[in-house]
Amino acid sequence: MSLIKSISGIRGTIGGEINQNLTPIDAVKFAAAYGTWLKNQTSKQVLTVVIGRDARISGKMISSLVSNTLVGLGIHVIDIGLSTTPTVELAVPMEEADGGIIITASHNPKQWNALKLLNGKGEFLNAKDGETVLKIAEDDSYTFAEVDYLGSYKKKKNYISKHINEVLKLNLVDVEAIKKANFKIVVDAVNSTGGIAIPALLEKLQVTCVKLYCEPNGEFPHNPEPLKEHLTAISNLVVEEKADLGIVVDPDVDRLALVCEDGTMFGEEYTLVACADYVLGKIAGGNTVSNLSSSRALRDITQKHGGSYKASAVGEVNVVALMKNTNAVIGGEGNGGIIYPDSHYGRDSLVGVALFLSHLANLKVSCKTLRNSYPNYYMSKNKIALTPQINVDEILNKMASKYQHEDVIIIDGVKINFEKEWVHLRKSNTEPIIRIYTESTSQNSADELANKIISEIKKLI
Repeated sequence: MSLIKSISGIRGTIGGEINQNLTPIDAVKFAAAYGTWLKNQTSKQVLTVVIGRDARISGKMISSLVSNTLVGLGIHVIDIGLSTTPTVELAVPMEEADGGIIITASHNPKQWNALKLLNGKGEFLNAKDGETVLKIAEDDSYTFAEVDYLGSYKKKKNYISKHINEVLKLNLVDVEAIKKANFKIVVDAVNSTGGIAIPALLEKLQVTCVKLYCEPNGEFPHNPEPLKEHLTAISNLVVEEKADLGIVVDPDVDRLALVCEDGTMFGEEYTLVACADYVLGKIAGGNTVSNLSSSRALRDITQKHGGSYKASAVGEVNVVALMKNTNAVIGGEGNGGIIYPDSHYGRDSLVGVALFLSHLANLKVSCKTLRNSYPNYYMSKNKIALTPQINVDEILNKMASKYQHEDVIIIDGVKINFEKEWVHLRKSNTEPIIRIYTESTSQNSADELANKIISEIKKLI
């Protein structure tokens, strides 16, 4: 069991000992630290925070603890209930709130939950602000409101519907083309809130939707990370239903994976590539951003359209910062996260679905044909579990030194660029692991490079 505190929030397994797991005490402390940070940022007398959650079994409990802690600090809470991460991100500015908290552990299994923290723009806290929140929690440096100055609590429904309406209003979402295409799509929402949001979006687009695991009860039927090895059920059902494609989202609906009509994976990395191809086709010379662990395919597509591509450190907040600095028209992460500034600066699977279907409907080709039109890169994503005795920084430094004759980037772990392939090594912010991502021109080459690097790391350990 585990508790991970980072600048992006607090994440841990439910139950167990205080400070070792995500217990009610830890949830209250961290919510109090965040609320105190918010109060320290402003001279406003009245502050408001939007709260939403995915469908995890522990979600209602954690949400209640967080909400009442903020009320105890004198902060007004707007609870939008079962929601998605991008829905909460949109709700913060729509409610003119001062911040937001999403109760979700994203792709982690059901025993995990987390508090993901937003600022008044509905964007994740930067490193400096995140560190401040952690310090407040560490020092127990909070003062609660007296009885006459307690905050209020109210629920607001239908925010997913508001989110869908905002998506449909985007200029590049071709609603009429999608309606005319008569798509049939299978949706796997891993029994979380994507089971509410994605079918409702497809209904508005007059798409025939076949639901798989769309009951938002928090009982994940398979590992919720949308990787090929976890998605055999939807791959089979797409073929059985003779569907045009399959859509897969993670529990908080900020990662989007696609399945082609023959049951093969479109590729998580290529979700962003396809959406960017569509957007760049409409905005000539537009710039793009993804992180260091993302495929070179986005760079290739961007350059094809006359734009400039940049890579940031891993983490949504880093991608967003570089997107703003370069005026990128679209960006995101290779895990299926689409960030489209015309909507908001956050990964959003609803926006991704609408852009992808617009692209497919305009081209009038199959999902498989579209995938085959892109440069072929193959990735291998691996990890090594960490123990407290392992000095990760020392290992990464030794690997950087070993390959110093190659193109080595050390802004986020160690990325080693070879002529036709690369490897990125970094300590995860959300799990006690070292991530090892490789990419090459064939799956066999990517796997071989990964195995070679893993073997070298294990010798160092």
